[in-house]
Amino acid sequence: MSAVNQTTAYSTELAIPLFKSVSICFCLDGKQRDQRIVTTYPNIQGDFIPEFGGVADAFAQNFETRGEVGASLCIYRHGQCVADLWGGKADAEKDINWSEDTVSIVYSCTKAMTALCAHLLIDRGELNLHAPVGDYWPEYACNGKEKTTVAMFLNHTAGMASLTSPVKEGGLTDWDYTVELMAKDPPWWVPGTRNGYHMLTFGWTVGELVRRVSGMSLGEFFRKELAEPLGADFWIGLPEAIDKRVAPVLAYKPAPGETLPPFTRVMLSEPESLQAACMKNNGRLNFNKASTHRAEIGGAGGISNARGMAKVFAALSPSHPDEMFSPARVSAMGNVSAATMEDATLLIPTRFGQGFMCSMDNRHVRGGQDCSFIIGRNAFGHVGMGGSCVFFDPEADLVFAYSMNKMGGGILLNDRGQSLIDATYETLGYSGNPAGFWTP
Repeated sequence: MSAVNQTTAYSTELAIPLFKSVSICFCLDGKQRDQRIVTTYPNIQGDFIPEFGGVADAFAQNFETRGEVGASLCIYRHGQCVADLWGGKADAEKDINWSEDTVSIVYSCTKAMTALCAHLLIDRGELNLHAPVGDYWPEYACNGKEKTTVAMFLNHTAGMASLTSPVKEGGLTDWDYTVELMAKDPPWWVPGTRNGYHMLTFGWTVGELVRRVSGMSLGEFFRKELAEPLGADFWIGLPEAIDKRVAPVLAYKPAPGETLPPFTRVMLSEPESLQAACMKNNGRLNFNKASTHRAEIGGAGGISNARGMAKVFAALSPSHPDEMFSPARVSAMGNVSAATMEDATLLIPTRFGQGFMCSMDNRHVRGGQDCSFIIGRNAFGHVGMGGSCVFFDPEADLVFAYSMNKMGGGILLNDRGQSLIDATYETLGYSGNPAGFWTP
């Protein structure tokens, strides 16, 4: 049975109605089971529990003051969905609204899903984190890569931050072609001696291990072992039937005189640099093309929304009804495995777990406005280029996911995604920390 009480709340900053109906659901014994507030803010839909009203305000404010075009937000706490919001335009040019099932490219959030595939195999004893990659992929063990381990692939120390061989047009949509290049190429540095973000290549280094061990392609393994069992609308290799739901990506346009992040400055000024290779040696890859959507690009090509990402990461929570990962494996995922004051690729301080980003506070960096990912002390997840993100905070038993179609200026978060994370931790009573993470 259910009853609905009407109320209206206002954002003090926006001075406009944000939500009006509170739906209170009861169990058969008459005890209150759940309470959710349904948004009526223009062009925003979804609901949330009352405690997360400040997060809903922040989501609305992104559209009002931060130029958000289309976006989705989903948060789980103690295994329960406490906020599920979406709104704006999926395609502003065609005046198509962002709907409940709209999906978009989430860029490097895909790395988190690829890493989870590897961790499933590690948990099952089929993949050894500390074994040489050559044990599974013999062709890779050449040209200075012979001592590369599985762990080096996951924590970005393998030296394969970009391909060095020129990639033919459309090459990165051909899995076999790409992994053959990767097996032959030399590393940018001696594996294990430093870390540098493996921007696109992560999807093929880790993904090829998944394929060789499981006998399934990365996209098929992810779909059968994670997405389908968890009911998650997340695709690494999009079926044609989903095409009509995809919101095209809107490129970032820097303002005149804007101070660019270190990665972007070097990428634009030094054509022979690693940074330039990461962005330009990609066979003219276009993330708005159907051929890219079809390809299994495990480092950046995943297509989903916040709800889809959150459903996958909810499986990491001890509150989830199905134990897909052992508690020990989940604990190990977020342990900082590689950290540096200057990432060889991003040229900023970075911290990585086993396939995941940990909290990174780079607000002090010149041009660092889009170079941070400030989350909980033990939280781990991933940011997608332009600002999407997903993470799990075991201390708070919190899963957070955000996706959007208008990109920001850097590789990490911008003020839209970070403002939502900040509002979430403030709701939980956490405080900021000079060390660069949120604490209880």
